[in-house]
Amino acid sequence: MLSAVVAGVAAVGALHTANYWWRALRTRRRDADRLPLSSDGIVVGAEPVSLNASPTHAVLIIHGFGDTPQTVRQLAEYLHVRHHWSVRAPLLPGHGRSLAAFDAAGSDAWRGAVHREYVALRGQFETVVLIGLSMGGALATLEAAQDPALPALVLLVPYLTPPARAERLAPLAGVVNLLVPYLKGGDRTQSIFDPSARALALGAGAAPPKRVRDLVAVAHDARFAASDVRAPTLLIHSRTDYRIPVALAEGHRALFTTAQVCEQRWLEGCGHVITVDYCREQVWADTAEWLERYAGAPESSPVPLS
Repeated sequence: MLSAVVAGVAAVGALHTANYWWRALRTRRRDADRLPLSSDGIVVGAEPVSLNASPTHAVLIIHGFGDTPQTVRQLAEYLHVRHHWSVRAPLLPGHGRSLAAFDAAGSDAWRGAVHREYVALRGQFETVVLIGLSMGGALATLEAAQDPALPALVLLVPYLTPPARAERLAPLAGVVNLLVPYLKGGDRTQSIFDPSARALALGAGAAPPKRVRDLVAVAHDARFAASDVRAPTLLIHSRTDYRIPVALAEGHRALFTTAQVCEQRWLEGCGHVITVDYCREQVWADTAEWLERYAGAPESSPVPLS
């Protein structure tokens, strides 16, 4: 009897394992078909952004969870061409590559990459500012909290308060990851209202449960770190953002208790990825205005760097 039970359990386990890896490979193949990789293993169009102009003023822009620098490229180009900033928008570890690569890189790698990029810019430029989109806003907050001399910080729909579903999943992510290899990505239609911009999006179509746990951990740490941010901070939120709804976003300004200035602005008619959606030009203009007000204007004409 016992041997029959053991055999039955083993058969169920083998069936689950086979189904688990079949689902994992199917999801990876579907994502790879939608997002072909270049020879260096990066999704075509998801490459880091590096634009040189001012030799004194630079901005580090950090993209969101499961996404790529494609979401901030237009903002980077606007700041570079119209306002003459030197701009860096790195590709976070595990992002913009295969889903297998996403499996392998967690929050420690993301935080370390942002810190290295920021330190490198501080060593090259007199004035360096930070911009973060969604989870990139949380990562920017963590970095800003470590530098009381940061002249300006812009947080675009920052992921500082995870929705209830993510909060419930986070402590169970290890168990969930044993049951399902990937969770389906968010609603693309709600993330980006503009269909032409949505068609260009290069974000992953799925995420490992353990990476969602990392996302929530980054958000929690950033909430606590926000009280240490001294830099003048601009928060821009959308009232029609399904990922960070108004009820959650309204509390974000109160987190920045020691910032020299903290201002929260609201947009209408766009989703979560506000840097590419219908409201993008307002986002670009507000960001540039804030940076110039508190970090000064770069030189009036671009100066290529060697």
